[in-house]
Amino acid sequence: MFTKLNQMRNIGIIAHIDAGKTSTTERILFQTGMLHRSGSVDAGNTVTDFMPQERERGITIQSAAITCAWKDHQINLIDTPGHIDFTAEVQRSLRVLDGGVVVFDGVSGVEPQSETVWHQANRYGVPRICFVNKLDRMGASLDNTVGMIRDRLKAHPIVLQMPIGSESNLRGMIDLIEMRALIDQGNQSVQQEIPAELRDEARARRERMIEALADADDEIATLYLEGEKIAPETIRQALRRATLSNQATPVLCGSAFRGIAIIPLLDAVIAYLPSPLDIPPIVGKVPWEETEVVCHTSMDEPFTALIFKISTDPYVGRLAFFRVYSGVLRSGDTVLNASVNRSERIGRLVRMHADHREDIVEIGAGDIGAILGLKNARTGQTICATSHPVVLEEIGFPTPVINIAIAPAKRADQDRLSLALQRLSEEDPTLLVRTDERTEETILSGMGELHLDVVIDRLRREFRVEVAAGEPKVAYCESITRSARAEGRHVKQTGGHGQFAVAEIELEPLPRNSGFVFENKITGGAIPKEFIPAVEAGIIEAMKAGVVAKQPVVDVKATLVDGKFHEVDSSERAFEAAGMLAFRAAMSRGAPILLEPVMSVEATAPQEYTGDMINDLSSRAAVIQGIELRSAGQQSILANIPLAKMFGYATSLRSATQGRGNFTMQFSHYQQVSEETRLALEKRSA
Repeated sequence: MFTKLNQMRNIGIIAHIDAGKTSTTERILFQTGMLHRSGSVDAGNTVTDFMPQERERGITIQSAAITCAWKDHQINLIDTPGHIDFTAEVQRSLRVLDGGVVVFDGVSGVEPQSETVWHQANRYGVPRICFVNKLDRMGASLDNTVGMIRDRLKAHPIVLQMPIGSESNLRGMIDLIEMRALIDQGNQSVQQEIPAELRDEARARRERMIEALADADDEIATLYLEGEKIAPETIRQALRRATLSNQATPVLCGSAFRGIAIIPLLDAVIAYLPSPLDIPPIVGKVPWEETEVVCHTSMDEPFTALIFKISTDPYVGRLAFFRVYSGVLRSGDTVLNASVNRSERIGRLVRMHADHREDIVEIGAGDIGAILGLKNARTGQTICATSHPVVLEEIGFPTPVINIAIAPAKRADQDRLSLALQRLSEEDPTLLVRTDERTEETILSGMGELHLDVVIDRLRREFRVEVAAGEPKVAYCESITRSARAEGRHVKQTGGHGQFAVAEIELEPLPRNSGFVFENKITGGAIPKEFIPAVEAGIIEAMKAGVVAKQPVVDVKATLVDGKFHEVDSSERAFEAAGMLAFRAAMSRGAPILLEPVMSVEATAPQEYTGDMINDLSSRAAVIQGIELRSAGQQSILANIPLAKMFGYATSLRSATQGRGNFTMQFSHYQQVSEETRLALEKRSA
């Protein structure tokens, strides 16, 4: 365990999909001696993308933690997903990281998910450095990408390098701080004099670098205005101050695939990104109180840590990833899960190297590790010393936006499916599992079609449960629009005791979301009191399937007004049947209607896509409630849309906004369905 906290870096590699995060991570691991050979995403042999689904699809699905060392510094590095469906993995990683390396595709520049992760980093105040990757590709441009960082992300980039050569002729970088060339030679960079033909451009770029830094640092501004020569070490110190305060973002460049400029990137991680001591102490609260507790980053403080990820390992079981904010945790300690007020003994402590584990005896403040076998832990919970209970701020996650219905291919697999879904939902907070009470389907809710596709693939591979997946059914309802009165007669004579019951009810419509009301107005003993509950039970049973499309009936009041009974042949069962018959007859006379759930939807994207978004929403029978301008040029559209029209909207919105749009959805109210929908449902239920 490193005891010098100023020699520790907790960083995340974040970016849009295919920008080169995993390739950058592989090259970092190779340069730091963790790998003897750098893996390739195309070859499917990377260390951090170890899931079969990741290697087959060539994308990162789960964030992977790995520890390496560089120049007497410990680097805890997390490679995060780039696809928007797995954005929660980035979010929970940023919650516990101190700094980030944002990778940009030198050809595509700032892409949609780049914006998403950048805003997430802003939310948590995470200092960043940028790495413009793939400069060896056709059409790559450092200047274009930096311009997009400035314009789209509203950042203050300070470019520290310039490329030597371009596209396939890229052969190294010029360090604008030291004014030296770093020429790529195999797996190392060799320092040389700047080529004569590039010296003028390098001097001009260095001047622009210092001007940009002067805008973010007063000391540099003073020296620059006085015409003083600024030493490289002074520049680096100013860059560190500006980066830690989020006043500026250093920009480096290269090619991770070819290993060009990875060593300067590692040096920049050490030089400019914060150690745990550079981060303000985290503040928690005493459980069930409002008293604040400051958790100082020190080994001598009481132990406090935040669990940021739960993972199910097929070989060793449950892994709880955590970040220690204060104190020391040792194997064998008993800790308090302050979020649920439960104590648990710590078994094995491990340091993660992607899919490999290194057993450790203790782990201290500022570090990241994992616990094997922590039974009751969930993502976002706090574990702490039993003598000093504290709860840290929980991690919030976006609401799932797409649903599918699943069922086991074999009925005998139902229990195994339930257990597998429980484990997966514990692992992934954006995966919600519920049973629809009306359709009796198991509904999976996730962040997108790819997200749910991966979940189903994992069910089949890891848990060996074959499932059938399809769209969930919309929970339609029925009601009436006018009052009606009807009699239900249940009279049967089959020899011996017969069955006799007559119930007359009046059915009235109620306002939406009022539910069901039953009232008894029997007078003169027309129906004995002991049979009244049976009539109500019969009505409630009949409400499960209406007369229009056999959908549940809502928002009605049934009043029992009259009836008849027989001293010998009447029974609870007979009056229950009479109640059902009376309700169905009254329902048919009450001008029944079919209702559908309407969702309140908020769709957000950059302003230039507003027209396309409105056109798409209009095609889904949306009623626009309002349009609001949000920060950073984002436009928000509020609308009410029938749930049946929302299937596939996540994909449609991303297509209409080039992946830069997102939306939230929640139930609003029920409304009468269109004539087209009503006829289709009547035909289906016939």
